Amino acid sequence: MFPVIVNEEIAPQLHRMVVEAPRIARARKPGQFVIVRATAGAERIPLTIADYDRDAGTITLIIQCVGVATQRICAVPAGGELRDLAGPLGQPTEIEDWGRVVCVGGGAGTAVLFPLAKALAEAGNDLTTIIGGRSDEYVILKDELSAISSRVLITTEDGSLGERGFVTLPLKRILDDPAQKPAAVYAVGPVPMMKAIAELTRPYGVKTIVSLNPIMVDGTGMCGGCRVTVGGEVRFACVDGPEFDGHEVDFDELSERQKMYQELDAHGCRLDR
Repeated sequence: MFPVIVNEEIAPQLHRMVVEAPRIARARKPGQFVIVRATAGAERIPLTIADYDRDAGTITLIIQCVGVATQRICAVPAGGELRDLAGPLGQPTEIEDWGRVVCVGGGAGTAVLFPLAKALAEAGNDLTTIIGGRSDEYVILKDELSAISSRVLITTEDGSLGERGFVTLPLKRILDDPAQKPAAVYAVGPVPMMKAIAELTRPYGVKTIVSLNPIMVDGTGMCGGCRVTVGGEVRFACVDGPEFDGHEVDFDELSERQKMYQELDAHGCRLDR
């Protein structure tokens, strides 16, 4: 059992949960994730380790409560316990001193972006961060990202915070300016957002790394549920990823696969049977 130290709602249907998991806190690296079960027999949910504290022996998870299983996890209060926490899983982020880097996060994807951005900043990169959401209440981790970035640019679809529009707008201006053009772009968010960013950066020849979160079951590559096509080859996000070259990901196939179990999840059916 894994004690929950903090559980707070930081945006609509988005919870920040601090969990006691000393072994995972000691071993984790940027970009890795855990698989969580709220109770015995519950669906297994992959969640990125958004932050950690080795001294306290805790990890931080940010959970979007959109399905039955994630709602059950979010319902565990501070002082309660999670049944299972397996990890760290997946390959660590490719961290280099690129020089100039742009990190782009959309909605709950900003939580996944944060540990990557933090590691890139610690590696000495000049970091510009772009974050977006539907409205101001869906834009998260502004202060945390501002502390590690040279600048943070914000967009919202309704214009309630920052620039009105999508994260691709400020990114295109940066790509068009030779004085600002980055050596690499890291993007995390909804599949359509990551696809749009990969297509935007492609003609500029800028390396683009995306973090994928397809449906997973066991987290070991055995079930095949998280398979994605990258560079024309089948890969498994849980063991080969979750990060891949955005210019090689088949986003259309990924989008279709993400829709496969929506009806079952809406009716509370387990996906791990």
